[in-house]
Amino acid sequence: MDTLSYKTISANKSTVSKEWLLVDAEGQTLGRLASKVAKLLRGKHKTNFTPHVDCGDNVIVINAEKINLSGNKWADKTYQRYTGYPGGQRETTAIEMLDKQPERIVEKSIKGMLPKNRLGADLFRNLKVYAGTEHGHDAQKPRAINLNDYK
Repeated sequence: MDTLSYKTISANKSTVSKEWLLVDAEGQTLGRLASKVAKLLRGKHKTNFTPHVDCGDNVIVINAEKINLSGNKWADKTYQRYTGYPGGQRETTAIEMLDKQPERIVEKSIKGMLPKNRLGADLFRNLKVYAGTEHGHDAQKPRAINLNDYK
């Protein structure tokens, strides 16, 4: 019996196969969309998943302005930021952010579901979010996927 067949295969940068995926956010609930996209970015859907390696795919999210929030979150949910000056804490509601920067809502929710370290920062760079249907990544030949098919 070959004992090498029982070895755990650990992926590294040279053995990882990355592809480009296209996700349509139209009609999707924000948190459910974010958790599924975070799994795709992390690579947890692949058989050779390794926790300390960027083995996820590059994900393009389109129609970010057409997401859904459940309940009364459009008015109640607030996003906080800090300017760096004393008394500089600012708050914006979800509806205000949707009017100004609809991509930022999706980006913030996905970033919150990634690891809080250098690997998470690298994974976040593999995400591209666009408000409309147009994106500049046709040369990468992204494969359109239906998020309802994933857990």
